[in-house]
Amino acid sequence: MRVKNLLFIFSDQHAKRVTGCYGDEVVATPHLDQLAAEGVAFDAAYCPSPICVPSRMAMLTARWPFRQACWTNDDVLPSGLPTWLHAMGARGTRPTLIGRLHAIGPDQLHGYAERQIGDHSPNVPGVTRQSLGVLTGANDPEPRGLANCGPGFSAYQAKDDAVTDAACEWIARNAEREASAGGFCLTVGLMLPHPPYVAEPEAFARYHGCVPPPRLAPPDVEHEFFRWWRHDRGVAAADEAAIERARAAYWALVEHTDSLVGRIVAALEAAGLADDTLIVYASDHGDHVGERGLFWKHTFYEESASVPLVMRLPGVLPAGERRTRPVNLIDLAASMVDALGAPTLPNADGRSFWAYARDGSAPWGGPTFCEYCTDPVPYWTGGRAVQQRMIRRGRHKLSIYDSGPPLLFDLAADPDEVADLAADPSHAPVRDALMAELTAEWDPEAIRARMASMRLDKDLLAAWAESVQPLDAYVWHFDPGINRLVR
Repeated sequence: MRVKNLLFIFSDQHAKRVTGCYGDEVVATPHLDQLAAEGVAFDAAYCPSPICVPSRMAMLTARWPFRQACWTNDDVLPSGLPTWLHAMGARGTRPTLIGRLHAIGPDQLHGYAERQIGDHSPNVPGVTRQSLGVLTGANDPEPRGLANCGPGFSAYQAKDDAVTDAACEWIARNAEREASAGGFCLTVGLMLPHPPYVAEPEAFARYHGCVPPPRLAPPDVEHEFFRWWRHDRGVAAADEAAIERARAAYWALVEHTDSLVGRIVAALEAAGLADDTLIVYASDHGDHVGERGLFWKHTFYEESASVPLVMRLPGVLPAGERRTRPVNLIDLAASMVDALGAPTLPNADGRSFWAYARDGSAPWGGPTFCEYCTDPVPYWTGGRAVQQRMIRRGRHKLSIYDSGPPLLFDLAADPDEVADLAADPSHAPVRDALMAELTAEWDPEAIRARMASMRLDKDLLAAWAESVQPLDAYVWHFDPGINRLVR
């Protein structure tokens, strides 16, 4: 059966476990919970990279980051690579984006025929970013993220409110007409619950004192990279009051994200199209929010690399079912193309799990991957370049690092990933087999050299942009004064 319409809601930095349908007993997410109750929720969905741009660009093309040399937040996705939006356009649909894309470079559409609102950040590296006022730095992995958290208001929420208004208006004006003409394809890109960990005072108050402290402490024998990361990023000695404020704000931001999802779905219902539209909700990566003494993303632990994924289409997808086998956002791109009967993306790494979504007994398996690579230039890297990659196959997850030993976990026996099995002789066959599969095409030294060469190109382009100040065609402008903290 060919699906006619698609509504794809893509949030930023939503920790899967902070959702009612994924087991959180404190957060209020009635709209996402309803989508899960009326559709299919995926329990082992992963991002292709635990930072924004490479995850999003890989999802667009259904290719791993290393296959398109897009690893960092200032890497440009080549315009000649077809995306799942190009496939939708080739189907005869006009793909529309409202809100966040977070693509860097001159191509700010990548297959979308129409785009509204835009990003809060520049389209081109080298252009001065808009100021977050009193929240400057609180959106990045650095000490100000915990120093400036709690009750207040951020431009990120204001932007998402504007995006949601525009999405609801687009649905009211265009969805029925486009559905009658062959179908619509609408992506709504949200910023929340991405930090700053700042939420409106009333929402913050509902969670402050109610969100439990992190369950997982840093392990007694901590991997060298994470020990360094916590200290370098200034969270190793974070005080309990700041952690409590940040977590309460994050839970409130997830609640607000859910309310926006509810508004968008309600607009679809008002247009009479909710039952004729495949609704997909996902996020580009997660957030530790204090678990293991970590904040933000950047790791392969489940809090960071695993993402929420919910799909609903009455009469096509079963209601209230779970899917437990690993999938990836690059597979999601291939699946949405498949569901709508669009041309298959050539040269894609992602595979369609659309049959598995419809029927949990359908064949689906194989490994999935996640990679984190960066050069030392972004200030939050602490001047440290890394090349890291993860493989998940069945119940096992293996991660390798440019320094320090690998980590191996049995997620069936150890879902919290606290018992590292990499040095256990009885698990050597599993470790070695996964290691061979992980490195079959992925060469960290070649990636390191490629990134160093690309940095020369990026530095020149950034210097050009700083001097020329090219037009940012898709930017949402805001007054820095709307950012505030309430003390």
